Amino acid sequence: MADNINNTTGGGGSNAGLAFIVGGIVVVLAVIAYFVFARGGAPETKKVDVDVNLPEVSAPAVPGTGG
Repeated sequence: MADNINNTTGGGGSNAGLAFIVGGIVVVLAVIAYFVFARGGAPETKKVDVDVNLPEVSAPAVPGTGG
């Protein structure tokens, strides 16, 4: 008969699941950090110069003042 019996059932599954979740979070944070720091974090500012020139319109004459 064997005097040394090793029964290994489960036990390590929860640590593997936790490592998978933490690894996923690290990857997501790395992707976010890349987009924030490598690309400057903010979009380029565009210079917008709008100039509206309307034609000058004269007011209509007041009725009854001229002949």
